[in-house]
Amino acid sequence: MTDREFIDRVRSGDAAAFRSLYETHVDRVYRLAYRMCGDDDMARDMTQETFIRVHQRLGQFRGDAAFSTWLHSIAVSVTLNGLRKRTRIRSREQELDEVPTVAAAPTPRAEPDLRERLRAAIDALPDIYRSVFVMHDLEGYNHMEIATALDVAEGTSKARLSRARSRLRKALDDFAPEYAR
Repeated sequence: MTDREFIDRVRSGDAAAFRSLYETHVDRVYRLAYRMCGDDDMARDMTQETFIRVHQRLGQFRGDAAFSTWLHSIAVSVTLNGLRKRTRIRSREQELDEVPTVAAAPTPRAEPDLRERLRAAIDALPDIYRSVFVMHDLEGYNHMEIATALDVAEGTSKARLSRARSRLRKALDDFAPEYAR
């Protein structure tokens, strides 16, 4: 069955059809959420929230774009909102470094490996750059799909990807200075 046939069955009240639609798309939605937020628990929550929102709004799906494009635009929106919420909550928390300690010895810091530095650099990207970078370079979406999902021009998607890559090069230039510009 096609996504369109599943959607028609879901609209007529077939719960099993929604389950099939979910099973078809859940892995890709989870991967997108995980790569955007870098946290398994949060990615699972964002995936669940995405499908709740899809179920609530399935009646609004017009079919102008592919269902997967519509679904992933919802996933991006839900994940970005979740990241903003997490940032607001964390901004109210006090850092452990700021809490007084009882004669604790300083802990020597080792240089983190490239994978951790890359993950941190991606996490540090502004949301508008991180979402395009994750969708294009990690998930394999093309710029037209990204533009549709994020409701921006295709050129904007390309520009944001370029800026994201530039920021990542600068953040990691000590590992490969020949690539820093």
